[in-house]
Amino acid sequence: MAVSMDAIRAAAERVAASHGLEVVEVDFTGAGKARALRVFVEKDAAGRDALKAKATEAANDPDAESLGLPSGVPIEALSGVTHEDCAVFAQDFGTVLDVEELVPGTQEYVLEVSSPGIERRLYKPADYQRFQGFLVAVKLFTPINSMKTLTGRMTFADDAVTLDLSAVKQKGKKKKGTEPPPQTVTIPLRDIEKANLVAEF
Repeated sequence: MAVSMDAIRAAAERVAASHGLEVVEVDFTGAGKARALRVFVEKDAAGRDALKAKATEAANDPDAESLGLPSGVPIEALSGVTHEDCAVFAQDFGTVLDVEELVPGTQEYVLEVSSPGIERRLYKPADYQRFQGFLVAVKLFTPINSMKTLTGRMTFADDAVTLDLSAVKQKGKKKKGTEPPPQTVTIPLRDIEKANLVAEF
């Protein structure tokens, strides 16, 4: 019996919403007893706004309780979830998976729940919109100037990403005789195989 990722994601989103969370991505890998169902969650928009407000208060009030944020990491890049959030979600979601029998052979997989991390992957247009101004590493289906991976500061409009490549030194070998890459490049979302935030410290 095949695993329905759409049904699993729908169930994950239902459980996440009841806990003030949003599902970033659901991934199912492995085979047999080595199967793993990974769910990445973050606080919902209201939870992220509350975290930003608390961070602003801590920054402006020396007596306010510190959030213990990593130095130099923008608050917008943080998911806001705690270990407790993940544990409670995992317990409730695991129960739904078992009751609704969404994973065949339920004794033969591991459920892992975590935050997407500060170098999170970008999946949908809303992600690109939200993280404008951040450094982003983009892997392309088709190379540009013989480079398949580009890193730059991102802006987003009309379903296309524009990277300011001058923000960082580009990795990869440049072929002899090729022109230097442009300072900025615009890439339609359909041409992006994978995109991740790049941590700045």
